Amino acid sequence: MEQVLQDFLVFLREEYRYSDNTVAAYRNDLNQFYDFLADGRYPDLKTWADVSPEIIDDFVDDLKHRDKPYAASSIARKVAAVKSFFNYLHARDFISSNPTSNIDSPKVKKRLPKTLGSKEIEDLLHEPEKGDTPKHLRDTALLNMLYATGMRVSEVVNLHMNDVFEQEGEMIIAIDEGDDHDREMALEDEMRDILERYLADGRPYLVKDPDETALFLNHRGHQLTRQGLWLIIKAYARDADLKSEVTPHTLRHSFAAHKLDSGSDLEEVQRLLGHANISTTQIYTQLEEEEVEKL
Repeated sequence: MEQVLQDFLVFLREEYRYSDNTVAAYRNDLNQFYDFLADGRYPDLKTWADVSPEIIDDFVDDLKHRDKPYAASSIARKVAAVKSFFNYLHARDFISSNPTSNIDSPKVKKRLPKTLGSKEIEDLLHEPEKGDTPKHLRDTALLNMLYATGMRVSEVVNLHMNDVFEQEGEMIIAIDEGDDHDREMALEDEMRDILERYLADGRPYLVKDPDETALFLNHRGHQLTRQGLWLIIKAYARDADLKSEVTPHTLRHSFAAHKLDSGSDLEEVQRLLGHANISTTQIYTQLEEEEVEKL
């Protein structure tokens, strides 16, 4: 049984290209579940096919009723990891039925992410396109990169020239996640065209030092900072006369919500966002109906 669990972790790394941190989060939660099964309370349990919905319920109850019970958010994360593992087993015919199919995660009260509607996104992205200077080309690429990829602000400003490369006819962005693994993302054609124009007609006029490797530069030719990016977005949101508060993370939230609304798989959005656990991504499915309708 333990070997199958290890195979699943390898699958997450090699097939989904999850980072070391993400795989480690799954490993910790699934090892806890495995230890629960192996502590002697289920002597007839020999294979993963022997795990029943009642056993899953027992595991969740154990998490809830310890001397120091886990918080609902932690339980939800662990349940999500177990469900992902059994989905994997069922999809590969290791088990004939999935014992987690009707298992509900604890409800976690979270403030719903603020997103922009399609018209608001369109107006914001159109603002820097009104100019044709190197700064406008940079800002067009910046705003579109944030919305088209869902990248974090820190990830965008830390991009370097060698993080952008061609692979099998696609333009790939490699996002440094702070460990030995990069999260890679293929750019769609429109985003690719915008970035190529910035690289051809924008960045060469901003760079001062030929050894500078940062992708996005400020007016002094240095790597753009988080604060600098925030001010750029704030200015264009004001120029677009947006009523909603707009931060760099608003574009990340909007990317995720719009992806799910257009039919993307939750695990794919998790991978694109670089979330360590799918329970973090699930908050985007909890948007109130009126918010989803405006996307």
